[in-house]
Amino acid sequence: MSLYDNQHIKIYNSLSGEKETFTPINQGYVGMYVCGPTVYSNVHLGNVRTFMSFDMIFRYLKHLGYKVRYVRNITDAGHLENDADLGEDKITKKARVEEIEPMEVVQRYTVDFHNVLQTLNFLPPSIEPTATGHIIEQIELIQTIIDNGFAYVVNGSVYFDVHKYNESNEYGILSKRKLEDLIHNTRTLDGQSDKKNPQDFALWKKAEPTHIMRWPSPWSDGFPGWHLECTAMSTKYLGEFFDIHGGGMDLKFPHHECEIAQNQAAKGLAPVKYWMHANMLELNGARMSKSSGNYINPAELFSGENDKMSKGFSPGVIRFFMMQASYRSILDLTNDGLLAAEKGFNRLLEALGNLDNLNTSSSSSFDVSEWQQKCYDAMNDDFNTPILIAHLFEAAKFINQVNDGSATVSNEDLATLKTVLHTFTFDVLGLLNSQASDGGTEKLNAAIELLIKLRKEARINKDFALSDQIRDELAEAGIELKDGREGTTFSIK
Repeated sequence: MSLYDNQHIKIYNSLSGEKETFTPINQGYVGMYVCGPTVYSNVHLGNVRTFMSFDMIFRYLKHLGYKVRYVRNITDAGHLENDADLGEDKITKKARVEEIEPMEVVQRYTVDFHNVLQTLNFLPPSIEPTATGHIIEQIELIQTIIDNGFAYVVNGSVYFDVHKYNESNEYGILSKRKLEDLIHNTRTLDGQSDKKNPQDFALWKKAEPTHIMRWPSPWSDGFPGWHLECTAMSTKYLGEFFDIHGGGMDLKFPHHECEIAQNQAAKGLAPVKYWMHANMLELNGARMSKSSGNYINPAELFSGENDKMSKGFSPGVIRFFMMQASYRSILDLTNDGLLAAEKGFNRLLEALGNLDNLNTSSSSSFDVSEWQQKCYDAMNDDFNTPILIAHLFEAAKFINQVNDGSATVSNEDLATLKTVLHTFTFDVLGLLNSQASDGGTEKLNAAIELLIKLRKEARINKDFALSDQIRDELAEAGIELKDGREGTTFSIK
């Protein structure tokens, strides 16, 4: 029997706007697709947060025993500026500015993307397809949509007919937007577009003579529309109807709305059972934006070489910080928040480090079995990582009490505690077993032990002022010294 037989997940489905009991289409198997990055620049921290949320979900589903096929794409063509049907392809523009080949841009920033995610301890997806690797599938999909009467060709470009589609389907079913409202709020076309209506979107764009990235098609030498690739790749690898489609909240409209429309128009059915959307990452209370200067990239956050933070933070601390908020809530990245997360992260790791040193008793003063189920209940409630972390700290407090002799734990409960804590901390949350980026656990411990030795020498020399100063300043830094018969020990608060 697998864990998923007894642990029943509820997922907030963006389509229904409610939490629903998760029941995979095929028992024991999960198909999950997440919209990946457009690789024309260094990966955005906001995107990192989204991918981290789905990495955590992937990890938990695997822990429960599901066989998960996780597909996360790479957009390496077709994504126009401002997510519109006009303008230049983002990758082509970057290549033109830097005077290199578009695929050099793709290679450079795909490597950066993978390096950042590896540093933050992401599991690789099962499949990572690229838009350029699936041009044939996209052309075939466009032809099917045309044949079914939901697209039209103008001057070598192909557009999806939203108004025609809305006659027999509901455009806006995911974002809860009505086509009538979209029409009312859209300016009239100025004659420079080939589209029948402003709401129509490109399935295929004819390439201008200066456009570098182009492929032959029945309609023109051109390139696919941005929305099309995810429909083509998700259904190729997960089937025409699959379990979970995820992405950032900003993709709900128009990107995911267009995916639904494309699938309905081509295959006559909705593609996804559960739609999941991760919320935004802000920086110091405002939208993160390069143009406004309110921006920091992952490398700067790791190194501390920026004007937003007081120091660099380790990948483990950053991941712990992000896991402290629900994936559906807005998260504000601040220096104070990261410093607090660093203290909490170190406190949790210290407690885990004490597990092997605990003395056991015949009984436990803490209900480990009940606590274990509470951890699962948190994750089963739409992957509620902040509640899970609260339970992990509850266990950390108990460990410290056992270590102090004010609580007891049995052999059996200690074994369970070790397994569950390691499972949720490292396997599910994906936290790295390392501390601050300025030296790590071993160097930090060595520095504290040196200060303890200096304090001991000061006391022997009756220099109590220095002894007290060392103790008090360590306490201010969140490091508490404890004097006992066998010497002085410390704990990080």
